[in-house]
Amino acid sequence: MSAPRYVPVLHWEPLPYLVIVFLLVLTGAIRPEHGGWYVLLLFAIALTAGWGVIAFMRERRTRNPDPMGGLTGLDGLAIVDAPALAASVRAVVPVADTHRHQSAIEIARVHGGPDLHAVLVPRARRWLSPRYRVGVQLIAAGTGDARPRHAGFLREDADARWRDRLDALRVDGRYVRVPARITGAAQPRGVELDVSGLESVVGPEPGNRPQ
Repeated sequence: MSAPRYVPVLHWEPLPYLVIVFLLVLTGAIRPEHGGWYVLLLFAIALTAGWGVIAFMRERRTRNPDPMGGLTGLDGLAIVDAPALAASVRAVVPVADTHRHQSAIEIARVHGGPDLHAVLVPRARRWLSPRYRVGVQLIAAGTGDARPRHAGFLREDADARWRDRLDALRVDGRYVRVPARITGAAQPRGVELDVSGLESVVGPEPGNRPQ
């Protein structure tokens, strides 16, 4: 089964506010003298405002991963390791959007050095974006600070290749951890993932499975 590409419309954060703006614009056309229509419009505005409050509270509710795909920790999650395979050439994938997360990457490097691990989190996304992506959370394992740090997302080609199989594990409450390396002598730093062992954990692509 294919993983969803976009957040459900009714769960998209800006939607209640966009509806309120639309309804407020309507107040310029529907005046109090219109009687029942005006009362109905005010009721719709109040109802939509309540919807926005509920959506805001749901978003802030403690969840792991949170609605954006961020991790508060690894407790309670089933982590499946995909260690690097011995090979003459490393199978690495650069992480996208690292320029937006330089502070988090730098903190992870300070605590764990350049060689870390990363947990791949399907159905992650940027704030206000309706598009799901596979998030990359750096883990400085074995240190005093093992808090996950958001480093970016799988780039487009890697996302398309691994998304469905990673999401199938997510449905079962399992998340894959792969080796990661922070690159660059100074900021802006990049992040590379070693995905050579990923297929052995998530299985081959559907079209390449033995008959």
